[in-house]
Amino acid sequence: MVMNIMKLNVVNFESPKFPSIPLPSAASRSSKFRVEVKKPSHVQITHSMPPQKVEIFKSIEGWAEDNLLIHLKPVEKCWQPQDFLPDPASEGFHDRVKELRERANEIPDDYFVVLVGDMITEEAIPTYQTMLNTFDGVRDETGASLTPWAVWTRAWTAEENRHGDLLNKYLYLSGRVDMKQVEKTVQYLIGSGMDIKTENNPYLGFIYTSFQERATFISHGNTARHAMVHGDINLAQICGTIASDEKRHETAYTKIVEKLFEIDPDTTMLALADMMKKKITMPAHFMYDGRDDSLFHHFSAVAQRLGVYTAGDYADILEHLVARWEVENITGLSVDGEKAQDYVCGLPRKIRRMEERAQGRAKKAAKIPFSWIYNREVQL
Repeated sequence: MVMNIMKLNVVNFESPKFPSIPLPSAASRSSKFRVEVKKPSHVQITHSMPPQKVEIFKSIEGWAEDNLLIHLKPVEKCWQPQDFLPDPASEGFHDRVKELRERANEIPDDYFVVLVGDMITEEAIPTYQTMLNTFDGVRDETGASLTPWAVWTRAWTAEENRHGDLLNKYLYLSGRVDMKQVEKTVQYLIGSGMDIKTENNPYLGFIYTSFQERATFISHGNTARHAMVHGDINLAQICGTIASDEKRHETAYTKIVEKLFEIDPDTTMLALADMMKKKITMPAHFMYDGRDDSLFHHFSAVAQRLGVYTAGDYADILEHLVARWEVENITGLSVDGEKAQDYVCGLPRKIRRMEERAQGRAKKAAKIPFSWIYNREVQL
């Protein structure tokens, strides 16, 4: 009987009502729909966490409910991008836009290069949510899971999404940047994804997010200070407000790693050393505008020169996290765990010495054009 019902419901797609449509060959489809993406330069490792470790993250779901979700804000109490921008429904909209553009005209090109790079990094939020959902044991299995890990990932993404929206709208109104080139860069970046070597492993992943959230807190805080120097108080408020969000998110992620050090110190120590040996790769490292294959490195060089985010900040962040997690005081480690502990604790000093030597060898960098600012040249 079931078979007869199934036969009755089969649609004949070769009938005149549904004429057959010739499909392109596999070769023609791949050439027509080829997407230009940045490719990893190494062999990618997946699912490096032993399956039994998943139970650790399930066992602390109650802790996550009480200690992680408190760092989220209700939507009705959150700021929104429109709070910082001219109201398009107001009679004074055009006057306010004119004032915004006049202030923006006083800001140099190199600052806008960094601000655009920060905005593009924030706009790639779909990639970051995807990355969090690759971590074994804490991913959102259904897309609307009610586990605290899944609730955190979605709500964190929603909060972060406002950052790119706000900076994007500000840059559009400023008239200082080539928005089409900026938009292309965002599309390229989301299409390329990211390769931060976290191996679907939440031990590695949460160490990465702890580091990265502090890095964005520092970067946005410094862009706020630069905006003040250039006389744009509104832009300083925008960047400072975003930095405040990043600081709150950093607190949440560092609490997760602190908990992992408490309940599984050896695995966590090895993970910390592993991430630092591989180096923390910035999330927008696949940045590309369709022209400059080294765009991320050029953007980073300008940020380094301006003091927005530097190699010194990298060492400061590691030093801060080592102190925050009291890494030096952790006991009961295996032999390998103790070696990892020694490596991590001594690393900030090594990074600072390397930075000093690099600065001593540095020569005045050349100027290069950035498509984001209509190919005007900026010194690296």
